[in-house]
Amino acid sequence: MVRLGDDPATARRTLEAMWRIRRFEEAVDDLFARGLMHGTMHLSIGQEASATGACFALRDDDAITSTHRGHGHCIAKGADLERMMAELLAKETGYCRGRGGSMHIADVATGNLGANGIVGGGIPIAAGAGLAYRLQGIDRVVVSFFGDGATNEGAFHEAVNLAAIWKLPVVFVCENNKYGMSFSTEKSMAVETIAERSGGYGLPGVTVDGNDVEAVNEAVTTAVDRARAGDGPTLVEALTYRWKGHSKSDKNLYRTREEISEWRDKDPIGRFEALVVERGVLTATDVEEIRAAATNDVRDAARRANAAPDANPDDLLDAVFATA
Repeated sequence: MVRLGDDPATARRTLEAMWRIRRFEEAVDDLFARGLMHGTMHLSIGQEASATGACFALRDDDAITSTHRGHGHCIAKGADLERMMAELLAKETGYCRGRGGSMHIADVATGNLGANGIVGGGIPIAAGAGLAYRLQGIDRVVVSFFGDGATNEGAFHEAVNLAAIWKLPVVFVCENNKYGMSFSTEKSMAVETIAERSGGYGLPGVTVDGNDVEAVNEAVTTAVDRARAGDGPTLVEALTYRWKGHSKSDKNLYRTREEISEWRDKDPIGRFEALVVERGVLTATDVEEIRAAATNDVRDAARRANAAPDANPDDLLDAVFATA
């Protein structure tokens, strides 16, 4: 299997994606702090490797379902930064014309079937999409992203069970960042790993270092190949960590500074940079250029999105449909 850091083009693309995610979320954090963005948001700073590694295991026509902490998934699957930023700023040019905001971005053109404000809400949608592809004879795979807290929801158990029974082309990717909101996984489950739960449904389960983008990619690639071959789903648990609070109002009173600092030292972007430079695949200058380009791209996207027309409240019901 070819690793993401083995050739210059792939390494550059991987690093670009992770830096675009990081810079986008830092910009969003800043916009909220300055009162220029409203509602709420959930950042995945520190988790860039799980989104990038998983999405890079997919073809362009494959699909994902995302979560309330889904900016990274959206970007890694190929979304346009300006349209994303416009959506968060409630602009008419946003992906959902400013109606969805941070937690409900969808980009069907790139295979993103939607982020979801309901914990675990995307898991049965992924199973449904997988079933639809199977019934239509379409060769596509769906990756469903969710957090550790979602594995204690009924939707997780029901969807995984059905996907296993029907051998649907779905890969379940749990981004285990240790906390369901403020509740530690050490207190919320009796097993040591979420991957262990796969045995109850008769499907493979694997736990990987979620801050190692190559390890995530290798595990998800294996799972995608299995799903595409008709052998059914896999549960992949990526162990990672969010540096910021659960949402913008979270004061982080449930974890220590030492714990956060320890995980910041495991920065997935820094690890991949050091790896590709050590291998001689990219130079330190290449890395600096990629970082600077991501900063400029996000800055430009924010400027253009902010100048776009606001969503019109009078048009709010345009996309609401009902049948008699």
